[in-house]
Parts: sequence; C-alpha cells; structure tokens
Amino acid sequence: MRTIQQRRIHPCNNQAAAPRRSTGPTHTPRRHEMLRHRRQRQRPTPQSIRQRQMNTLKPWIEAMRLRTLPVSTAGVITGTAYAVHAGSFAWIPFTLCLLFALLAQIASNFANEYFDFAAGLDRPGREGPRRGVTEGDISPRSMLGATVGTLALACLVGLALVPIGGLWLLPLGIVIAAAAIAYSTGPWPLSRHGLGEVAVIIFFGIIPVWLTSWLQTRQCSAEVILGGIAVGLLAANVLIVNNYRDASDDRAVGKHTLAVILGPATMPWLYLLDGLLAMALVYPQWSAAGLPLVPPAIAAVAAAIAWLMTRRSGSRLTPLLGLTAMLLLLYSLLFLLLPQPVA
Repeated sequence: MRTIQQRRIHPCNNQAAAPRRSTGPTHTPRRHEMLRHRRQRQRPTPQSIRQRQMNTLKPWIEAMRLRTLPVSTAGVITGTAYAVHAGSFAWIPFTLCLLFALLAQIASNFANEYFDFAAGLDRPGREGPRRGVTEGDISPRSMLGATVGTLALACLVGLALVPIGGLWLLPLGIVIAAAAIAYSTGPWPLSRHGLGEVAVIIFFGIIPVWLTSWLQTRQCSAEVILGGIAVGLLAANVLIVNNYRDASDDRAVGKHTLAVILGPATMPWLYLLDGLLAMALVYPQWSAAGLPLVPPAIAAVAAAIAWLMTRRSGSRLTPLLGLTAMLLLLYSLLFLLLPQPVA
C-alpha cells in the first residue's frame, strides 16, 4: 500500500503528474477552418482595394477643386466659338489650349492649397471643401511636388503651341505660369491683397478668349476682347462666392481678400454687377445673331444666385459656387452654338 501511495504522489513520477495530452485528430479540422477564415479576413478583397484607392485619391480630387474647372474651359470654348463663327476652327490649337488651361488652373489650385497652409492661412475645420494638406490627408511635400509637376506639364503643353503661334508665346506663357503661382505666394500674393478677382478677369477671361481665337483665326477684334471681358466677369463671380463664404476665416488669419476689404455684405451686389455688366458687353453680339433674349436670361440667373447669397452662409454657399461655374460653362457653350456668325 505504501509503495502504491508513494508512487501516486512522488514528484518525480512524470507519468502521474503530467496531464494527458490528446494526440488524436479530433480538433484538427476545426483548427484548420479557423485558420482559413483568418487568412480570408486578412487577404484584401477587390472591394477593399478599391476603397483604399478612393481614400487615397479623394483628397487629391478635392484639391483639384473640380467644381471650379469650368472657369478655365469656358474661356477656351468662347475663344473657339469666335473661330467657328469665322470659319477657322482648328482642332490642334483648341485641344492644346484646353489642356493648357486645365493644367494651369489645377496647378494654381494646388499652389493655393500648399502656400496658404505654409503661411498659416488655412485652419482645420474651415468653411468650404476639406483642405487635404491642412487636415493631414496630403503631406506638404507631396502637394508642393504636385504643384511643380502639374505646372511643368502645363508648360510642356504650352511649348507645343509655339510652332503654331510663334516665339512670342514664350514670354506670354512665362507670365501665365508666374501668375498661377503669384496668386498665392511671392512678395505680394494677389489673393491676399484683394486682386484675385482682377487676376481671374485677365487670366481666365481676356487672355484665353483672345489667344484661343487668335491661334485659330490670326485675327483680333473688339468683339473678341469684349467677349473675353464678359467671360472674365462671370468667372470672377466664382471667386466672389468662394471669398464670400470664407470671409470670416480669412479675416481671422489676416488674409485680405476683396470680401474682407469691402465687407461680406458688398459681395452679392458685386456679383450682380458683374453679371449685368458681362451681359451688357456682349448683348450686341447676341442680338446680331438673332438671340437677343439669351443675355437677359443669363443675367436673371445671376441675379437669382446673388439673392440666394444673401440667404445663405458657410458651407451652404458651396453649391452656389458650383452653380456659378456651370452658368459660365453654359454661357460659353451657348455662344459656341450660335446659329449665325456674330457681328
């Protein structure tokens, strides 16, 4: 008996002390099933890959500010309309001008986001669309690289216009490229000294309408210049809505836009004035083409948007910005489709 008891409790008796392990295949299938499910959860699916790509691209798409891109296309379309009415439409100059205008505007938008962040003018949670650099979605270095790369691509497209228009396009292209950057930075940034709207009238109105028309027709007329000013005024209204929405944020950080200088209450009236003046400048051309009611209709829509500006604030103004850009695009397309040549 004693020997049996000692054998049961003896600490060196491993056979008695150690728990018995199951070596059979009882749990193996279940374990394999769990491992298989775990691997499936860790393996990226096509849906998760697409979602990840969209999360990466979304800040860049927002930084391009797609709703404002009709501003750059409208000038090229209107300039081409004058060429069409003169019977001198040419695909290559039109396509190159369109690409150059789009790339230059995107580069300017990228530059605005980067340099406003670098100057401390953008704050997280600001009114309007999300700013990728300020919110940490895009690194400042990446945005600066995108600005330089996009502007360089625009310059390459512009160089392709030199054989068509001549060497004098080189200094003009340099001025346009410099203006795209000078809008947001440099010794005297245009957007911070109340000159943003003036820059838009010149570089998104007069120059693209005149240059696109000239490259196809080799002619310049008073009608083309007036048409360029009209497009520029309508394009400036896009910036007016933008600065009207951001006035409180801009004032807080010392950014002197026209809305800050003149006061937000002035901007709807300035918007209305731009719309009326633009349509007054081109009314004779529409009347000569047999469509005298189009300019008053465009002006009436501009007046309605100006009234809505007085009833909204903050992010609720963003749809009006897009609506203003689409009104400009609609005007340019209607002008392109005029049934008769303008006088």
